[in-house]
Amino acid sequence: MKKILVVEDENLVRKMIVTTLTSINQYEVQDAADGLQALLKTNQNKFDLIITDITMPNLDGFKLAKALKNREETKNIPIIFLTAKSDPQSVIEGINVGAKKYLNKPLSKEELLTTVGEVFNP
Repeated sequence: MKKILVVEDENLVRKMIVTTLTSINQYEVQDAADGLQALLKTNQNKFDLIITDITMPNLDGFKLAKALKNREETKNIPIIFLTAKSDPQSVIEGINVGAKKYLNKPLSKEELLTTVGEVFNP
């Protein structure tokens, strides 16, 4: 079973993502409310995918991605950015820090599941 870490500071959005991903019984999902919590969880667990917001307190998604890509144990984990930051500069920065996919909020459950499926089965 694939392990996914969802990093999102908005509680309702985080719960919706976790519920959607666990509903199809193909993924084991953990969550974190910000980038610092996410880094701690990656020290304790091995994940197959990280889905993260960009704008969060303590450590934003760009800095989280950079930190993950600079660590041997986590540098190969695919990252999906899920964010309201849809301006071209943010998209470019997301790709430059190693995002595999860049999704804009709000998104449908179908779009989320399809994108996650594409990462695991390119």
